Amino acid sequence: MPPLPNMDWMLTDLASSVPYVRHVIALSADGLCIGQANTEADTADAIAAACSGVQSLSKAIAQKFPHGDGSMNMVGIEVDGGYFCLMAAGPGAYLAVLADDGVDALLLGDRMRVLVHRIGQHIASPPRDDIGQAM
Repeated sequence: MPPLPNMDWMLTDLASSVPYVRHVIALSADGLCIGQANTEADTADAIAAACSGVQSLSKAIAQKFPHGDGSMNMVGIEVDGGYFCLMAAGPGAYLAVLADDGVDALLLGDRMRVLVHRIGQHIASPPRDDIGQAM
């Protein structure tokens, strides 16, 4: 698989344009961090791994809607202290944002959609075909 383009600067743009954004991460469907802003590498990896489970669960739920295509578009979770948003960002790729309580959720959702539209297919993360070959 060819390396993905470095998109950290676009993620940084999202982080700096929406007040109270704490972390911005681009990840593959299998939980690998492929880009980050405002986030240490270990934290980005942990968030990306957790997001893999969230997107998998949301896909399982989406498949229960008879008139949908079974895909996950966006998940939003409000927790004590802030918000978590996960958005489909291309084939096999997702955009995750963690933000503090004071964030304007509508602004955040809008900026996430704009970013996903801008990066389009550049963020695609096709399934790895080398799984199991190292054993």
